[in-house]
Amino acid sequence: MKVVCRTSFLLLSITICCSLTEKLSNGSSPNIIIMLMDDMGWGDLGVLGQPSKETPNLDAMATQGMLLTNFYTANPLCSPSRAALLTGRLPVRNGFYTTNAHARNAYTPQEIVGGISKDEILLPEMLKKKGYVSKIVGKWHLGHRPQYLPLQHGFDEWFGSPNCHFGPYNSSFRPNIPVYNNSEMIGRYYEEFKIDLRSGESNLTQMYLMEGMDFIQRQTQAKQPFFLYWAPDATHAPVYASKSFLGKSQRGRYGDAVMELDYSVGQILSLLHGLGIEKNTFVFFTSDNGAALISSPHEGGSNGPFLCGKETTYEGGMREPAIAWWPGHIKEGTVSLQPANVMDLFTTSLALAGISPPDERMLDGLDLTPVLLNVSHKLDRPIFFYRGNEMMAVRLGQYKAHYWTWSNSWEEFHKVSAKTYGRNKVRRKSLIVLSLMITAAVMICLICAYSVLSKEYQDVLQSVSAVVQQHQKTLVPGMPQLNMCDLAVMNWAPPGCEKLRKCLEPPKSSPWKCDWPH
Repeated sequence: MKVVCRTSFLLLSITICCSLTEKLSNGSSPNIIIMLMDDMGWGDLGVLGQPSKETPNLDAMATQGMLLTNFYTANPLCSPSRAALLTGRLPVRNGFYTTNAHARNAYTPQEIVGGISKDEILLPEMLKKKGYVSKIVGKWHLGHRPQYLPLQHGFDEWFGSPNCHFGPYNSSFRPNIPVYNNSEMIGRYYEEFKIDLRSGESNLTQMYLMEGMDFIQRQTQAKQPFFLYWAPDATHAPVYASKSFLGKSQRGRYGDAVMELDYSVGQILSLLHGLGIEKNTFVFFTSDNGAALISSPHEGGSNGPFLCGKETTYEGGMREPAIAWWPGHIKEGTVSLQPANVMDLFTTSLALAGISPPDERMLDGLDLTPVLLNVSHKLDRPIFFYRGNEMMAVRLGQYKAHYWTWSNSWEEFHKVSAKTYGRNKVRRKSLIVLSLMITAAVMICLICAYSVLSKEYQDVLQSVSAVVQQHQKTLVPGMPQLNMCDLAVMNWAPPGCEKLRKCLEPPKSSPWKCDWPH
């Protein structure tokens, strides 16, 4: 039986930090492209030490811009992290969490009743104030019912799906996931949009690439500032790649998917150069959560030297690959160990567009432009690690304090393999200090145990406790959106299904409290 154990002590992880960059020159509001991968790990990029060296375009992107090696997501699971990016707020504030069980991760499968609240203000809604045209390409994952879809929350265009590409399903008990073009479905996964589970072949990444490039070209021709949220999901199990990439990677099918995404990033950056808009386009590459070790070795990625993976609040679950690219503004070849968070992309995008943050709204994201554009600037800030509405850990400066760890019985621990260790962790009984030293591309991970009675421990505990108390004092949780499920709300009859004659009859409504094993 899984339980969450409250520790009578804190676990502390130390990482050596520094920061770099340069200063911004005045000009028109830049175009903004956020590339969000799915389940891609910190260790999947050559520039971060992946020995296969199969990401030449992303590695080049890093040498042309800034590599942020201490960049975090806001939750170790897909839906909450995406909600946090687009709202600039922790999932516990924006409602993308559950209270059905203690410290459980929740997301938006197609039986979920809820979705992004109408009270939340998303990034594309804010960017409209400066005339931005916004498009999402790929996975939405903030609710699939009509009132939750992207065009209801500020996006002008959408090509992609509201849910993950699980399937195929028998439509008599569960429909296949729809693919949308703007406000109407144009087919379903495994039907009009093929994914061959046996071979791993699918052309979806190529479709997403073409959609993104077409949008960039159209907005450039129209001389319109744009926001492109490019969110392909090929690295989420079941992983897929197009025929020309299958079998190319040393890392198997997962590596094939990474290689195709790397190629796609290269194509988009080349297009920006070809259109002459690279100096007026800010591009940020990252992932929604750590690599899914439970899908390894064939369909999961690498979290490099970091412990555990997706679903956990250890470093492997929430530290992400991150690259900022903006020729002429971000100094080439810079590396920053500034602790940063996916929610910062909301606030940073507003700053780049010259838009003030929404009034009377608590934001958790900070404006990173001083870090991105000034070599010596450093922001002092905490990073909070949540599962559900429980704060599991907090990083402050060089230290990370774990208040809760997700635990199983010792008997189960001794039975699990390294593959599933990301889901099955045990409580530590000593202070853990993690020192990460970076010299060129070589990383050395040293783990040392320190007594909880040491002066260092006590001093850090006092500092961290003050930050946590202030955070909890000002925290007003949003209404949880991920508590209720109902088979009747699944994708039986999405908008546009009648034109395709693909509407299905839903079962009778019978809601229940969702069970979250994550």
